[in-house]
Order: sequence, then C-alpha cells, then structure tokens
Amino acid sequence: MKKIAMIIAESAFRDEEFLVPKGIFEKNGIEVTVASTSLAEARGSLGAKVKPDILVKDINVEDFAALVFVGGGGASQYWDDPLSHKLAQDALNGNRIVAAICIAPVTLARAGILKGRRATVFPDEAQELEAEGVNYTGAAVEKDGNIITASGPAAAKAFAEEIIKAINAK
Repeated sequence: MKKIAMIIAESAFRDEEFLVPKGIFEKNGIEVTVASTSLAEARGSLGAKVKPDILVKDINVEDFAALVFVGGGGASQYWDDPLSHKLAQDALNGNRIVAAICIAPVTLARAGILKGRRATVFPDEAQELEAEGVNYTGAAVEKDGNIITASGPAAAKAFAEEIIKAINAK
C-alpha cells in the first residue's frame, strides 16, 4: 500500500487543505500518516480537530511515497525549522514526491529545494519564494519534477489529484 505523510501545524493549519486531500488520498487507497510537532490534538483555523499519528522528528522518508506540508497560518512554524528542511531535502533526494500548499511552500523554498524551479504559493507570500530564487508562477497548482505546490484552499482538490497522479506515475 502507498503511504503519504501529511505534516500539520500544532494550531491554525488550514482545515480544507488537510481534510480535502486526506479524503482524496484515502479514497484512492493511500494510507495517510499525520505528523506534527506534538501528539496533542491539533486545531485547524476553522475548527477541525486532528490527533497526529507521529511526531515530525519520527518521520522516516523512506516509508512514504510523498511528504505533504499542509498550509494555514500555523504552517509558518516550519519555515525555518532545520528538521523540516532536512525531511524535504531527504524526500526529494530519495525520489519521493514533496508537496506543499498555501504558505507551506515557503518551507520548501527555505530548505533550498525550490531554487531555480517553478512553484506557487498563497499570493501574499510570493516574495518569500522569489527571495529564494524560485520561479513563482501564480498558478493554482504547479508541478516541477517531484515537487508539487499549490496556492491555497481553492486548489486543495486539484493539489491532491496531482499528488496521486505523480505517485501513480512512479
């Protein structure tokens, strides 16, 4: 069975950027493991309550076909997190899919894996990507190699579908 690790903030992750892709992944037979920096119940910005399965520090990228960073205001907790940067780098180097939605692509940009690549992000953070040498496209969903980024809640369904397509192409 294929597995995806979804990384959420302890609080203020964006509900639909987590719930919509998770539902689509599971409907397509993909097992989802939810990771955060605490095993306490995480709260979405719109009220969703999610109990993480594992800690971010316990993610083994080799166990997953994809690593998905969920957006929402709380996602900024990972922007400058060395462990998140290493996970993204290791996943990409291990030929895994690395994905991020809303403001979470900033984590990937600061990890150095978006430099010179096409990517998108929630429009308010476009300058964050450009400052890291990223070709910001402004698209709803952008795929460049094994990296998939999306602009926000309205793109959640298309984001999940692109991730599934990329996993199935491997």
